[in-house]
Formats: sequence, structure tokens, C-alpha cells
Amino acid sequence: MTATTDGLFIVFEGGDGAGKSTQSARLAQYLTSQGYAVRTTFEPGDTSVGATVRQIVLHSDVPVSPRAETLLYAVDKAQHVEDVIKPALEAQMVVICDRYVDSTIAYQGAGRVLSIDQVSRIAWWAVADLVPDLTVLMDVSVEEGVGSKRGHDRIEASGADFHERVRGHLLALAAAAPDRYLVVNGRAPKDEVTRLICDRVDQILDSGAHQLSRHSR
Repeated sequence: MTATTDGLFIVFEGGDGAGKSTQSARLAQYLTSQGYAVRTTFEPGDTSVGATVRQIVLHSDVPVSPRAETLLYAVDKAQHVEDVIKPALEAQMVVICDRYVDSTIAYQGAGRVLSIDQVSRIAWWAVADLVPDLTVLMDVSVEEGVGSKRGHDRIEASGADFHERVRGHLLALAAAAPDRYLVVNGRAPKDEVTRLICDRVDQILDSGAHQLSRHSR
């Protein structure tokens, strides 16, 4: 696995409706206010290729098998790393990504009941083994997350058992590598969650392990 030295790579993971978008935007705002160059992005869909994949896996009525779904997500990831993530890291930016490899392993592996090892190998190969410096896991119950949403997409509509498997596997991934994860309660007060995340990111920045582009404020 390849960690970053130039740039800083932060990923937000969690179930649907966990607050990833809100907290990733807040972190980006905080880091920008500190003078860092920040690139926010997401999966699937933040490339031309990825946008097509997103339409198929989330919004198409065409049946997609679990194995095909896994490979489509891998296509999105491979293009995303090549076009967006790597260039931003090489430019010494902070990259904040909404979903990454863990989502594929949890959703297509645990959720679709495919081989975790096989899905993991496919997903990490697609991103050339680029490991985030920090993964923030926004944890909420299935009922509080996807269960509270209206207008479900194709993945969100996969049922409570599916989402319970996803949640359980995301928590297991975090428990296996606590140095690379921060697990937060997605239903805690927003300002409290933001403070926890910013404090953890500040610790990484204070370590001096990364070369980052910084602007005068």
C-alpha cells in the first residue's frame, strides 16, 4: 500500500445519510481558512467516466449483477485517482474525498455478500494501492441514516439487512487500523463532530510528515 508524502489525503466514509457531505465541507472550509490548498471530490462520479458509471450504478433501471457492480465502481476509482486525486496530491494539496475504497469493500463485498478478499484486491488495484492518510468514519444507525431518507437511489434501496452488513464492515475496517481512522457519531452535534475531525487533522499536520501548498491568509 502507498501512503502520501506530498499532499494530504483524507477520506470520509459512512452509511447513507450519515453526514459525510456536511462534515467534509466543514473540514474543507477550516483548512482553507488556515491557508491550505484544498481539493474536494467524491465517488462515484467526479470524472467524465465516473459520471457515466454513477448513472448506471445508482440511477439506471438496467439490472446490474453484484460482480458487474463491483467492476463498475473499480472503473470509477481508477479514473478518479488518475484524473483527480493523484494530480492534486502531487500539487501538494489537501484532498478531501467523499467515499473511497472502503465503500466498495463494504457495499459490494459485505453488502452484496461477495468475497471480501476478492473485492478488496480489485478495489485496491484500481487505485494503485493509494492509501488515505486519514479516514473519517461517520457512524449512524441504519434507521437514523438511510432509513430516514426519502427518494432512495438504487444502492440506498437495497434493504435494511444490506445496510446493516455495510455498517458492520465499515466499523470492522476502522477497528482493524485505529491509527488511520477516526470514528465519530454522525448524530452528535455538528460543531462537536467538526471539532473532533479538525483536531485529528491538526495532529497530522503538526507531525510535519507532509509537504503541503499553503497560501498567505
